Amino acid sequence: MTSHKTTTYEWTPAPGVHRIGRRSSRAWRTARITPLAEVLAPGRTAATITRLSVQILLVVCLWRALYTNTTSSAGLDREQAVTFAVLAVLTTPLRGLDRHTARDSMILHLHYGTVVFWFLRPVPPARYYLYRALGDQLYGLIWALAGYGGCVALGVVAPPVSAGAGALCAVSLLLAQTVLYQLTLIVDLLCFWTLRDMGALQILNFLRNLLSGAYAPLWYFPGWFQALSAFLPFQSTLNTPLSLYIGRIPLSAAPAQLMAQAIWAAGLALLSRMFWRRASARIVSQGG
Repeated sequence: MTSHKTTTYEWTPAPGVHRIGRRSSRAWRTARITPLAEVLAPGRTAATITRLSVQILLVVCLWRALYTNTTSSAGLDREQAVTFAVLAVLTTPLRGLDRHTARDSMILHLHYGTVVFWFLRPVPPARYYLYRALGDQLYGLIWALAGYGGCVALGVVAPPVSAGAGALCAVSLLLAQTVLYQLTLIVDLLCFWTLRDMGALQILNFLRNLLSGAYAPLWYFPGWFQALSAFLPFQSTLNTPLSLYIGRIPLSAAPAQLMAQAIWAAGLALLSRMFWRRASARIVSQGG
């Protein structure tokens, strides 16, 4: 008799594949923390729907009333002004979720000393912070898109002036979120030296809303105010993408605006990276 030996070959993933898989799993588990907390709390979901609905109703009534006796102001007609204001409200969920109640903000971790665990986990603290922010913004994007679809269907928000303007607005909005993320990160990292950042965050939120056009489009402000805001990163976080959407910034000027946003994003990223290195040097772990 002749015996036949059967050889079985099994595919073994390369070490790099394992690392990518583990990293993706960690990113997903980390990014979904805050959205899960929001979804599993029906009260928060109902509060978000109510808040956005009331805000949209109020801004629509306000801006339509302001245009009762005029057809154009600051280069904007009533439809453009209402669209800008409603879109500014719809981007509110994109600016970050409330982690204070879950005690997962950086200031609270510094206050209780639990920030040290960020530096002891397999995931580096900078990457953990980024994953959490991505989860927050993706969850906020769902709210923004749902609200946008409803407002367009109801005729409250006009579609973009052109397909090109819509595409440029999407690119600009991505850069805007990057700039906003870096600004928030830098203020949070200042806690390692000040131990408190609530005042700084309140100032940042006020300046961001005022100088980005969240309260009112920057085109309505005096020339000196617009010139001042042009030298600051805040208008890149909202005014630029929305102005592209409604056509207040022509397509010919879009490349310069996008370049300005990219420069702010890159510059702030370098600054936050330097802050992370210095903050890591201030962490001391005792007994572990």
